Amino acid sequence: QGHLTESGGELVQAGGSLTLSCETARFALDGHPVGWFRQAPGKEYEWVSCISGRDGTTHYADSVKGRFAISRDNAKNTVRLQMNNLKPEDTAVYYCAARADYLDSCRDTRDMHYWGKGTLVTVSE
Repeated sequence: QGHLTESGGELVQAGGSLTLSCETARFALDGHPVGWFRQAPGKEYEWVSCISGRDGTTHYADSVKGRFAISRDNAKNTVRLQMNNLKPEDTAVYYCAARADYLDSCRDTRDMHYWGKGTLVTVSE
C-alpha cells in the first residue's frame, strides 16, 4: 500500500454525493486497469467498480450500479469515483488499486498490484 493516494472521503448524509479521487506520481495510470474496493467495519473487502485500461470499459458491483460512476482524467493522472444517492450501507474505507500490467481483470483484490491506504466514507441516516 502507498503507491496510490485516495482522497475525498468524508461524512455525508444519506442521499448525498461524494467524489473520491485516486492519484499517483509514481507511474501513469493511463492504460492500467484501476479498481475501487471498500471494507466496512468487521467485513471483508468488497469490490465496487473498475475501469479497463484498454478501452475505458466500466464495471460495477450490483450494490452500486446506477449510483456510482468511475472515470479517468488522464491529464491529471487520476481516476475518480462519483458516488450518488449514498446509503448508510456504503459506509466503509474505500481503496483504489491498479494493476501493474494491462490485463483487464480488476474485480478481485488478488488481481491488483498497487494499492492506496484508503479514504473513509461515512454515510449517516
